[in-house]
Amino acid sequence: MARHDVEPHTDRAAAVEAPGGSARGRRVRAACLVLLAGLLATSARPAAAQVTHKPVLHGKHWVAITGKPLSAEAGAQIFQEGGNAVDAACAMLAAGATMWDVLSWGGETQALIYDPNTKKVIGINALGVAPTGATAEFFEKKGLKYPPAYGPLAAVTPGTPGGLMTMLAEYGTMSLKQVLAPAIEMAENGYAMEAQTANSIEHYKDMIEKWKYSRALFLTHPGEAREAPHAGEVFRQPDLARTLHELVDSEQQALKQGKSRKQAIYAAYDRFYKGDIAKELTRSVQEQGGLITMKDLANWKVHIEEPVHTSYKGIEVYKLTSWVQGPVMLQVLNLLDHFDLEAMGLNSARYIHTIYQAMNLAYADRDFYYGDPYVPPAEPIQGLLSKDYAAARAKLIDPDHNDPDVKPGNPYDYQPGTNPFPNYLARWHTTGPAPAGQSSARPSESARLAMADRAPVDSAFLESFTRGTTSIEAAGPHGWVISVTPSGGWIPAVVAGHTGVGLSERMQSFVLDSAQDPYNVVQPGQRPRATLTPTLALRDGKPYLAMAVQGGDTQDQNLLQFFLDVVDFGFNVQQAAEAPNFTSYQMRSSFGDHGSRPGHITLNADTPPWVRGKLRQMGYTEDFRDRTSGPITAIFVDWEHGTFWGAASDYGEDYGIAW
Repeated sequence: MARHDVEPHTDRAAAVEAPGGSARGRRVRAACLVLLAGLLATSARPAAAQVTHKPVLHGKHWVAITGKPLSAEAGAQIFQEGGNAVDAACAMLAAGATMWDVLSWGGETQALIYDPNTKKVIGINALGVAPTGATAEFFEKKGLKYPPAYGPLAAVTPGTPGGLMTMLAEYGTMSLKQVLAPAIEMAENGYAMEAQTANSIEHYKDMIEKWKYSRALFLTHPGEAREAPHAGEVFRQPDLARTLHELVDSEQQALKQGKSRKQAIYAAYDRFYKGDIAKELTRSVQEQGGLITMKDLANWKVHIEEPVHTSYKGIEVYKLTSWVQGPVMLQVLNLLDHFDLEAMGLNSARYIHTIYQAMNLAYADRDFYYGDPYVPPAEPIQGLLSKDYAAARAKLIDPDHNDPDVKPGNPYDYQPGTNPFPNYLARWHTTGPAPAGQSSARPSESARLAMADRAPVDSAFLESFTRGTTSIEAAGPHGWVISVTPSGGWIPAVVAGHTGVGLSERMQSFVLDSAQDPYNVVQPGQRPRATLTPTLALRDGKPYLAMAVQGGDTQDQNLLQFFLDVVDFGFNVQQAAEAPNFTSYQMRSSFGDHGSRPGHITLNADTPPWVRGKLRQMGYTEDFRDRTSGPITAIFVDWEHGTFWGAASDYGEDYGIAW
């Protein structure tokens, strides 16, 4: 593990620099200084010595990378048939949803697309909304503090079918029939299920047993000791295959009627959201106790958006706006503009502390101000991304201690308007709002230290905090580049009747109490703030990096460190995808009980003792893991050689193919 942390070497050098030494001492001193210079030179170029478990992918024509090997193969097939990167990404999305790659067809899709014709980055917002009847009062009457994490009441309206068909219609070149062909083959004739998904089904079988359509689909060995499929077993989904065939049939009928390629794809879209597929979906959801109505589906739509961005060292970094957590990485980059990270040294105690504190500030803003921009009140995104706001916030960082109770700022000081929620802001604390009538003053130093030490990161919290998704990156010869992080409908999903569609569990990312996040309170027609965060970066106006990662609230933490490894420390994309990261749990989880663990940090097991000790002095509670890179996928566009560099992490089943 390459590091730029020379604290112990510096101490040793100082020890041999005492005046009046012998000739031998002077020779030792000289040798030590030479050794120190070599160590400094090596650590200043950490990527040079970074050996990876997987090779970097080199492609002259195209790269397709995603969370499962079979999904990557679907993208490769489309590229080989002449499709562009959007076509390939849609095929990978369809295959991944069919394989239950921590998502299914009833989940949500969000993407950033670089359009080589307009030279602009486009945002795709295909996140579902809370259905009719989903109000804070509804869930509170059920005795809940948050909407449930699983079951029919956890479902927002399906977004992935609409997102896929909109991307394909607007920016692809192929038919829905071509792009869905690999997924239909897998659903109809079956595919050999991998161990990860098979074991997830077995793990959650008691929950799956509660929902009859899920039980019939997933528990292929009822009554046996293992009721889930075995690794390598052929898994068939006839209901889903029929649904996908129906979408293709609608497209093909429209083409026969003289409709354009785009119009024909939207005919299939209408069948899913307004036709017989929608009827069966809503019937079965309501049968199982859910809330989604035909009107909810018909009124929902995909938004094609202008993304937000910031500049870091001449690189323009693009994210979707406040309905996901993506802008938090832009805020952190703005904060880090005020620090010399290279001088600190990669993964030194000072480096880790500075980034952790910058994330504290940005995530506190996320936890209070982020929400659906299509539903009032309007999020203060202009102020949040202001460089002046970042400069003011950066001054709050204590260089020597973690602050376990960082508060959101007031971005309205940096944009037109006034903050509509000053009372909520005054009561806000990292671990929750102070009850009405109680003091909102910052806790004492002793209370802050106690807060940092309490509630260790147990397995249940960690599972919730890092709840998975998948990622898709594609770049090809036509100049299109796309980054996607689809999710939702992960196992254990409620299957919507005979559609074969697994429903989303995204409702749990809402809050019920306005004092927690007044911009993200559940109400019908509103999107929950999601963790999903595709990323594109441009240099000199041209695509530079496409990147995404799995892992709930850790996503932008890992992407930030990946990006800094590449930009500030010269790693190639595969080296950066495998490099050790650290994880903060100080922000509020977007899942489960929305808890936080102030001051807790996960470090790589190879972190040196002097870094560990310094961080403990700074107020951190540490745990260690052998692999901390995060399941990152990425593409670097090498304009010098006219090629692509692809990265698929060694963390899970991420896989890429290049040509």
